Order: sequence, then structure tokens, then C-alpha cells
Amino acid sequence: MGKIKVLRIINRFNVGGPTYNATFLTSFLGDEYETLLVGGLPEKDESDSLYILEKYGVKPVLLEEMVREPNLKSDRLAYKKLKEIIREFNPDIVHTHASKAGVLGRRAAFACKVPVVVHTFHGHVFHSYFGKVKTAIFKIIERNLARKSSAIVAISDIQKQELTEIHKICPKEKVEIVQLGFDLQPFHDKRKAERKSTRDKYGVKDDEVVIAIIGRLAPIKNHDYFLDTMDAILSKTTKKIKCFIVGDGSERNHIESRVKLLNQKFKSDSIIMTSWISDIGLFNAGVDIVCLTSKNEGTPVSLIEAQAGRIPIVTTDVGGVRDIIKDGETGFVIPLNAKALFIDRVLELVENEKTREKMSQNGWNYVQDKFHYKTLVKNMDHLYKRLLEKRTHE
Repeated sequence: MGKIKVLRIINRFNVGGPTYNATFLTSFLGDEYETLLVGGLPEKDESDSLYILEKYGVKPVLLEEMVREPNLKSDRLAYKKLKEIIREFNPDIVHTHASKAGVLGRRAAFACKVPVVVHTFHGHVFHSYFGKVKTAIFKIIERNLARKSSAIVAISDIQKQELTEIHKICPKEKVEIVQLGFDLQPFHDKRKAERKSTRDKYGVKDDEVVIAIIGRLAPIKNHDYFLDTMDAILSKTTKKIKCFIVGDGSERNHIESRVKLLNQKFKSDSIIMTSWISDIGLFNAGVDIVCLTSKNEGTPVSLIEAQAGRIPIVTTDVGGVRDIIKDGETGFVIPLNAKALFIDRVLELVENEKTREKMSQNGWNYVQDKFHYKTLVKNMDHLYKRLLEKRTHE
């Protein structure tokens, strides 16, 4: 028997879980697989992640027509090109990652009668993104696609529950849980080796507590919530604080304005905006607390990386965060509407170095095996073979 041919389609090569997921599955599935990776380019406010693919020896096919926003002309061209790629590559499996790739890629795969079609939900747009009408349309589209798909992959238990029970995209028996996987050892190693040099680079003194938030500057990430928290922390603590906002996006001007006002209020440069940082493991080496304040998430990569870098977390209780954090042991998970509690937990970590140190040790122990790329590859290999075997007996 020849190699199992997998065509993997991703929305776009921006920094985030889908890119890492697709890269590791393309690079490490093993010699019995031949995998071709196709994806769009990052948007202008996003960081290009092609360096990640290059690091692991993956050469993708770039599809310029695959853009984030719905666009009749570019979507039609992308769909046409995907069908051409499928006919030429002749895959046994088409596996799509995230929403746009999932719609266009699965439609193309169905049209070309690909034997096995799999889709991974890295997050979803079923709340906090669009209005009721648009959200209802997306749900109808996803239900139709899920019905024809061989399997749907959720990246956490919570996400499976959302897809099957809350939003009713497909029945439970169609959903497989395959958690994300990463190369986490560098995050752990850099914490010790690079901590002083990183803090020196950013002008952080030994007695300053560094708080960071990492991600797109977009409404869904809720940076106003984070800045409200920092306003309260700077008002209440006597500790020296340095706060970093890492990322870029459509909300940059608004966030910059608020940061300027807060720095004026506290007569300091306590809050710093860095834009994107390519070596986040190196940056994390100098950080003491990582926050996430999103209204909606899939599985936030920044929180897995933070734990690998032995950094305690305070996060809103959204998406699959409870599946990647041990609440009270590696960080604190706070209801979205409980801002006062969020502030209290950040303050607790700022004030108590022993609590930070305890959570620091717990974080690495928790994520090192659970979210390793070898676990991801093994689980996906089992799923692919089971679906192919099922297909031969139909």
C-alpha cells in the first residue's frame, strides 16, 4: 500500500494555535504519510508565522485568495484553486483547520469526492463576534458541512460541549477531542537561561513585577477589561509594576490612547506596548504574570506557552481555558462578569511571591506532556486510520 495522502488546509499563516497545529501534523505524522499544507497569508494587522513552518521544514502552498473576511470574488477564486489542488494531489484525507478553510476546503473536498474529510474547530464565531442574523447563518452553514464531514475535531472537552449541546452543530458521536500540541521545552529552558537578559533588554528592574497580555488587539480580546484591571492594580499596590501589551491589530489606536492616559495618571511608563514579538518564549522568560481577558476563545496558545514558561495566569472563563489550566494551581479562572475578582486575583499574585513561585512550578508539570506535539500526532494518526478503515467497509 502507498502512503496515506493528507491535504491540510488552514485559514492563514498567522501566529496562533492553528499554525502550530498544522505545522506539527505536517512535519511529524511519519513516513507512512505524505502531507501537503495549503493556507492563506496573514492580515495586515497580524504577525507572519511562516518562520514557524520554516523551522520545522514545512514548505506550504500559499493561497493569496484565502482571506479572513467573507468576499464573494476571492472566496470563489480560492474555492476553484482548492479544487485544482485536490485533483492534482489526489488526497485520501482532506483536513481543514478553522472557519474559512473549513467552509471552502470541505466544499471543494466534497465536490471532488475525497474519501475522508475532517475539520478542526480551533475556536468558533457562534457568540461575541457578530449579530444574531449573521451568527444564525454561520450556524446553518456549519451544520450542513458537519453533516457531510467524516469527523469533527474539537480541541477541548468544553468546546465539544459547546458544539454539540449549546450550538447544536452536530451530534456528539461525530466529534473527536484531539488537544493541541506544541514544542514546549524551549519555553521552559529559556525561563532560567534568559530571564535576566530579557528583563535587561526591556529595562525591567529586579524588584519590578512584570504583567503581560499577549494577542491580537481586537474587540474580542477585550483589552479595555485588561486596562481597567491595570488601573486598579496600579492604584492599590505598593509594588513596582511593569505591564506589557504584546500584539497588534484594529484596536491599536484606542488602546494606545488609554495607555497614554494611564501612564500620565500614574506619572510613569508602567504600561508598554510592544507590537508583535516573534520569539515569545524569550520574552516570556522575563514575565511574572500573564493575563487573558477575552470574551471568546478556542484554546488560547498564549496560556499554554505561559505555563510552559512557568508563569502563573489570570484569565476570563471563556472557550476551553478550563481544559488547559488547573484553576487555583497553575492560575486563576474568573467569570467574565466578575472584574472585581479578576483584579483581586492579579493583586494577590503581584503581592505574594510565594504564590507565584508555587504556581510557576505547577504550570510546567501540568503542560509538558499533555500538550506535547507527539501526543497530538499520535492521537491524529489513530483518528485518520480509524476513519480510513471505516470508509473501506462502507
